[in-house]
Amino acid sequence: MTDFSTIYKLSLVALWCFIHASSCSSCPLLECWFVQEKKGRGGGLAGATTQEKTLLHIRKDEHDDSAESSRAPSDINPDRIYVITDPAEALCHRSFNPPRGSIKKPQCEVNPFLPQPCSLAWVQSLTEKAFSPVYLQADWFSASFTGVDEQRGVATITRAPSGTKQQSVILSLTSRTMSAQARLGEPVTLDCSFWADPLSPLSEMGFAVEWRYQFRGDGRLVLAYDGKTDRLAETVEEGATLDFEAVHQRGNASLTLQETKVRHSGTYICSVYLPYLLAQIAMELEVVEPPSLSIHPSPLPLAVPGQVLNIQCEASGFVPLPVDLSWEFKGADGKTRSLEPASMSGHRQAWDGTFSQSTRLQLDTSKLDLGRGGELTCVAVHRGGTRRASVTLSVIGFSSPSIEDSMAMVGVALVLYGLIKFASWTFTSSGSDEAAKSDKVR
Repeated sequence: MTDFSTIYKLSLVALWCFIHASSCSSCPLLECWFVQEKKGRGGGLAGATTQEKTLLHIRKDEHDDSAESSRAPSDINPDRIYVITDPAEALCHRSFNPPRGSIKKPQCEVNPFLPQPCSLAWVQSLTEKAFSPVYLQADWFSASFTGVDEQRGVATITRAPSGTKQQSVILSLTSRTMSAQARLGEPVTLDCSFWADPLSPLSEMGFAVEWRYQFRGDGRLVLAYDGKTDRLAETVEEGATLDFEAVHQRGNASLTLQETKVRHSGTYICSVYLPYLLAQIAMELEVVEPPSLSIHPSPLPLAVPGQVLNIQCEASGFVPLPVDLSWEFKGADGKTRSLEPASMSGHRQAWDGTFSQSTRLQLDTSKLDLGRGGELTCVAVHRGGTRRASVTLSVIGFSSPSIEDSMAMVGVALVLYGLIKFASWTFTSSGSDEAAKSDKVR
């Protein structure tokens, strides 16, 4: 009976862990890169950067001493071994703690951080008193983490008492959409949530949220919100929204684009400000729309052996490049084969940013065994999916009839022969009867 009760309890624990995966997963031991600017001879910054390996022991609370007993790798400088307390457990997610022996590892980078006020209009209210609290007199670090699934990312700002290696997460950002896709015209949400240490005096002084867009050197402000004064910046992009209630209650600063357009493809940076602190996380959005296909002429004219048909297939309204266009023919026997070659046009861009491209097929009925015809299909292979468009091809007066047609012709010939014989017999019989009657009359 005890065994069954134990199994039952373990099953309940396993179920609870499945539902609350991040809570049951152990916090990881992360090997990262510590990157900082190199100091010049005079003590200033030389502009170049240096990087060295660092080891981060992640724990949920400061009473966990398991990191103290673990042995550090020999190739890591002891001065670059840190213990990070993460009460929100953002770094304890399983995507940052792959199974032992796994080839894929989470990516992370640590940098020194200098707390300072921000002059942006939607952030100024956080430091309007213009004094620097004693709390800031410590060692500060910023770090970015990408999980093995490449979909989850975390950015942190940590604080360590000067001269110590015990860091505590003061501000963390988490995104589950580090790489997102969307169809044209559909809404899309870019995930970004933040957590601020309630024990930190900075968390009581308000926050601000900012979303920026970048693509090939072009950048713009999408949305900015001052959470302290509950004000939205005037430079708001049309169709970009933030759930303000969720921001205040749950730290959910996700951005929703109500109607996705081609110009929305690019990098989006979610920034959260606390007084003197800034954490950022960047994610990629790609707008993907498969092509619409049209065949010209449609329907196809009747073809005769020896005729050359010029047929064009146009793929339009797709994004991004490229698209692969090809032709297929399915005969009366049900077999499908590719038709080569076909010429391709260059791509053209429409006013809405989508592309179009066409392929032209010269169908020579004298060189191809098309029988009585069949189904001609244009095939477009694109990142958004494969699309097909078909038309019916009919060939008349073909030189090589099929077996069915030959049998039908033989049958018709036999019927005609029978009718002729029957008519001949009837005519002969009636003639004989008339001759016999004439003999009797004489």
